[in-house]
Amino acid sequence: MKQSRTFIPTMREVPTDADTVSHQLLVRAGFVRQHMSGVYTYMPLAKKVLSKIEKIIREEMDALNAAELFMPTLQQAELWQETGRWDAYGSELFRISDRHDREMALGPTHEEVITSLVRDEVKSYKKLPLTFYQIQTKFRDEKRPRFGLLRAREFIMKDAYSFHATADSLDETYTAMMQAYSNIFTKIGLNFRAVLADGGSIGGTDTHEFMALSDIGEDTIAYSDASAYAANIETAEVSVNKEKPNQTQKAIEKVETPTQKTVSDVAKYLQVGVDKVLKTLIYKADGKFLAVVARGDHDVNELKLKKVLHAGDLSFATEQEIESLIGCKVGFIGPVKLPIDMKVYADYSVANLVNVVCGANEEGYHLINVNPERDFAIDQFIDLRFIQEGDPSPDGSGTIRFAKGIELGHVFKLGTAYSEPMRATYVDENGKNNPYIMGCYGIGVSRILAAIADQYNDASGLKWPKHLAPYDVHLVTINMEDEVQRQLSEELYHLLKSYRYEILHDDRHERAGVKFADADLIGLPIRITIGKRAQEGIVEVKFRETGETVEWQREEVTEKLQSFFS
Repeated sequence: MKQSRTFIPTMREVPTDADTVSHQLLVRAGFVRQHMSGVYTYMPLAKKVLSKIEKIIREEMDALNAAELFMPTLQQAELWQETGRWDAYGSELFRISDRHDREMALGPTHEEVITSLVRDEVKSYKKLPLTFYQIQTKFRDEKRPRFGLLRAREFIMKDAYSFHATADSLDETYTAMMQAYSNIFTKIGLNFRAVLADGGSIGGTDTHEFMALSDIGEDTIAYSDASAYAANIETAEVSVNKEKPNQTQKAIEKVETPTQKTVSDVAKYLQVGVDKVLKTLIYKADGKFLAVVARGDHDVNELKLKKVLHAGDLSFATEQEIESLIGCKVGFIGPVKLPIDMKVYADYSVANLVNVVCGANEEGYHLINVNPERDFAIDQFIDLRFIQEGDPSPDGSGTIRFAKGIELGHVFKLGTAYSEPMRATYVDENGKNNPYIMGCYGIGVSRILAAIADQYNDASGLKWPKHLAPYDVHLVTINMEDEVQRQLSEELYHLLKSYRYEILHDDRHERAGVKFADADLIGLPIRITIGKRAQEGIVEVKFRETGETVEWQREEVTEKLQSFFS
């Protein structure tokens, strides 16, 4: 491709609205342009990279005998209402109406559509298992789009769905899909981890995320420094230490703590460690009030709490509700003498505490020498805190460390979460109707583009892996007015194309400095420069990955390129 005939609008200045390096470089190198907040045009260079990413994905999906299809973006509301997600999905679902006032959605995902399709077309267990996949644009009305392609309102996704007659069959496909995803991200060349995760709005039970390690990642990965254990911090279990300190329980006392409302303030005022102060939080779960007790140095994981309670809605009680229920303001709440009908849940770590501090349920006062179960009852001890760096790994091997990650893929065991409410059944060998057992598997294709840019760059620009670069070689002619340079450039351009290399020929009438800066910014694996030594048949070659520069004779270019790309 002649650079003068394609469209690569590079920029020297850093765009003010791009807040990550990957976003800045993709804009500056002419790969993407923002159409509106969270919506992007993929320029010619980006389109070529995306095609190569999609090719790797298709190879792995086809190897699993997954059948590619293409489902509609417009989805009828009735299907979402069957599963209850029309209301439950929330404000991120783009809802529209046609001229006849029929409600529809722009698809953020396709569980309902594929389930309805299989429900109508597949009736017998003999047709199972089946796996389908597609690569398609999705829509999600993000409240605050950011980080360029990483948190967009319109994005490209590969989603796959499997249908099974047995749980064992689902397990087999799930395991195979996990391996396929590992193969995909390994082939792409990303530094990634597969981690235990939560199903979120998709639902299901067992689920894993594939995370590209990155300082700009929005997710925190908790991983063991001595084993393969890794989990999203939202789902990471906490090991239970059942050893209780060998201390004598003291008599409970009420002490004055004027204006001391926060855990840290109380700990400092009473000269105790933050881990010796209990915090008591009042929640409302599906309309019912409950108390949650945790150590002062621990953060309550509301996702874990919601799962234990099987709650559809979970929120903090308001200050007015707390005053009405308990008779004190926030900051002085404690678990002692709570309303008798209020259930109390405590983190496992609370069970081991002796002689600790808590609110007295009276403004301006706290209790000291409080002991769980002696001074207050616990309805249930559960794991309800976030894991912390330095905690023992849940698998018993090593210590937990934290890393940031960008979610690129997510796999779910849906079970019958969609097939049952949609009455999607097959007839088994005994003539009985059973709901399909389902799996769901997604990859953020456009996110991969951003993740590669995040992991492959330097101060001068992008550094594309050679198997993903939009072109193999950047052929730069220094002076297009020079007949010798122009002739050698044309000769090499056509020769290399005949060897099936993808060539971007910078034939623009620009200064050498501009051409070199653009070449580094775009980041193709090799730059071949035709300059002053063209008359001798010598070209300058720069390897983008290392920055090394060498000279090659015209006659050895093809041989050395073959060696580099082999």
